[in-house]
Amino acid sequence: MALKSALAKILAAVVSQKQLAYQEKGVQQQIKIFQKLLEQAKDTQFGKEHDFAHIKTHQDFVKRVPIRDYEQFRPYIEQILRGKKHVLWKGQPLYFAKTSGTTSGAKYIPITKDSIPNHIGSARNALLAHIYERQNADFVNGKMIFLSGSPQLADKNGIKMGRLSGISNHHIPAYLRRNQLPSYPTNCIENWENKLDQIVRETYQQDMRLISGIPPWIQMYFERLHEKSGGKRIKEIFPNLKVVVHGGVNFQPYKQQMQKSIGGSVDYIGLYPASEGFIAYQNSQESEALLLNVYSGIFFEFVPAEEIFSQHPTRLTLEEIELDKNYALLISSNAGLWAYNIGDTIKFVSKKPYKILVTGRTKHFISAFGEHVIAEEVEESLAYVIQQMQVQVREFTVAPKIQHGAMKISQHEWLIEFDKMPQDLAHFSTLLDKKLQEKNGYYRDLIEGNILQPLQVTPLSKDAFKKYMKSIGKLGGQNKVPHLSNDRKIANQLLAFKKLITDSR
Repeated sequence: MALKSALAKILAAVVSQKQLAYQEKGVQQQIKIFQKLLEQAKDTQFGKEHDFAHIKTHQDFVKRVPIRDYEQFRPYIEQILRGKKHVLWKGQPLYFAKTSGTTSGAKYIPITKDSIPNHIGSARNALLAHIYERQNADFVNGKMIFLSGSPQLADKNGIKMGRLSGISNHHIPAYLRRNQLPSYPTNCIENWENKLDQIVRETYQQDMRLISGIPPWIQMYFERLHEKSGGKRIKEIFPNLKVVVHGGVNFQPYKQQMQKSIGGSVDYIGLYPASEGFIAYQNSQESEALLLNVYSGIFFEFVPAEEIFSQHPTRLTLEEIELDKNYALLISSNAGLWAYNIGDTIKFVSKKPYKILVTGRTKHFISAFGEHVIAEEVEESLAYVIQQMQVQVREFTVAPKIQHGAMKISQHEWLIEFDKMPQDLAHFSTLLDKKLQEKNGYYRDLIEGNILQPLQVTPLSKDAFKKYMKSIGKLGGQNKVPHLSNDRKIANQLLAFKKLITDSR
């Protein structure tokens, strides 16, 4: 056994057992973090404005610190960008993670010296948990690829600024860096398609054992390899590939196609990283549920999803959550975010240990007719029909289609880019609609009441989503298309790539 993998197994045992011990006392760990955060930030501008010095309980916190989204934090962020210190957290952030907001334009999320271990340590812990469970660390002896944004960082008043994946690239441990691909110059290429071509050239003859990234961009990398190799599956190109690490979107709609591209057995590790904090990671191949980071610099609150836009929503702590209920996720952290609405919805599937599934986005839903369909429902419905009919879907999005005038009944429109079209598109649509009705009773009632007609599937041409993302300047990196929207902004642009049914066979 190579020395590196032997040492990795020892470290994996120590770290994984420690993480599980934290989980045993998850509620107590959260209380400690809550108290520590308030103590460390009481003398900041935000801490003084919200009287942190006199907050003793969670209810005190709820009374003094309202829920905020990025727009409501923007005035504080702008002060920090101008060089002011001690605003949200002591001193200044080390970095700003720049993200592309769908409604707010560019967002600048602070990352501090205290919050860096959450981002870097959690990714490490996910890999170590995998080694500990499998008792196999062979992948550390080969090459690893991290499909990420450019590591080149800008500077704003002494604070480095860039994509989270690019920032994280600077903190990859030295013992892994020599195994890392692509090269730094290649990683700095901004044009995604040019970058992907160069990544393929650099990795094609390498002993790749771990591949990490957002599922649609991993799949695009696989397809370029497929073309270069003359049609080989990924396992034929990289026979020692062991692990695929994914995050950013629900993996289920992509899993079948990815497995086909790989053409062999690999393990998949799901991550839940965000610019605001690394929330959770998959620690076992027995379940796709994610272990919540109960002791990593973040204090969590949970709001029943249906209340998140209410004037006085219920705010629960870890001790008060229920299983299988959708919650909007709030975080307060050592990056200086306080009761921050991260924009995601989650549900707990276990309390011992605390494990979650991501169910959608608070702003990504369809309720044009009162149905409140969420991402989890459309993704699970599509995954079911894909399996039943053995079709292959590259990407999709769903939007309401509102008809006007007499006898014109509205519906949901599913815009789908197929890799393998269903033989019977009408049956595919019917099966999909029935499954969505099972998932969402409100939707079923609207169909049965003739308020809505069954959903419409609109096939899109090859590379439709890629062309759309390129047209808006968001091709590659951490960018992704929402799987559902409550308006037709995305859908109407994608209709430019509508596929002729006569070409679908």
